[in-house]
Amino acid sequence: MDYLVRYGVIPEVARCSVAEELDLARGDAVVLRTHRGLQTGSVVERLRARSVDHDAPAASVHSDEISAFVVVRRATAEDQTRLSQFADDADSEFAQWCERIAQWKIDVQLIDLEWTLDQAKLILYVLNERGPECTKLAIQAAAAGLGVVEVQPVSGDGLVSQPSGSGGCGSCGCHN
Repeated sequence: MDYLVRYGVIPEVARCSVAEELDLARGDAVVLRTHRGLQTGSVVERLRARSVDHDAPAASVHSDEISAFVVVRRATAEDQTRLSQFADDADSEFAQWCERIAQWKIDVQLIDLEWTLDQAKLILYVLNERGPECTKLAIQAAAAGLGVVEVQPVSGDGLVSQPSGSGGCGSCGCHN
C-alpha cells in the first residue's frame, strides 16, 4: 500500500510505500526513509493501488515512478522528543550558520535548517537558485569538518528541484 506523506521543515509531499503492514490514517506521525535519510512526516492520504501493465516492455518503466520513499514505522514519543530537541538545536545554530555564510562570502540567504531524525545530515534551506553558490556552501561546510550538510534551495514557489537529466557522468553529452 502507498501513502502520500508530508515531511520536512519546508514541507514536501512524497509517495511512500510501507515497509510493513501498517494501517495508517490521515495525520498519523510516521518515520520515513527519504533521499535525505530518516525523517518524520505526517500521513496525508492513502493511495489506491496502481494498475500495472504486465505486457509493457521493462524499459518503459521509469525509475522516478518507483517510490524510493518508505514509511519505516509509526513515530514514537521518543521520536517526537528527539525531533523537538533537534528543532531547538537548529534554532540555536541558525545565527552561527548565518555568520559562517557571511565569512565565507557566499551569496545565499539562510531561511531554515533541520537535522534528519538519525542526525546523520543537516539540511540548510537557502533562498537562492540551484547553482554555484549552493555548491560552494556545501563544499565549505565539508572543508570545515561540519559533517554531512545538504544545501536545499528554496524560491517563492517552494523547493527548487534539480533539473531532470542534470548532473552525473554522461548527462551533458561530453562523453568523458
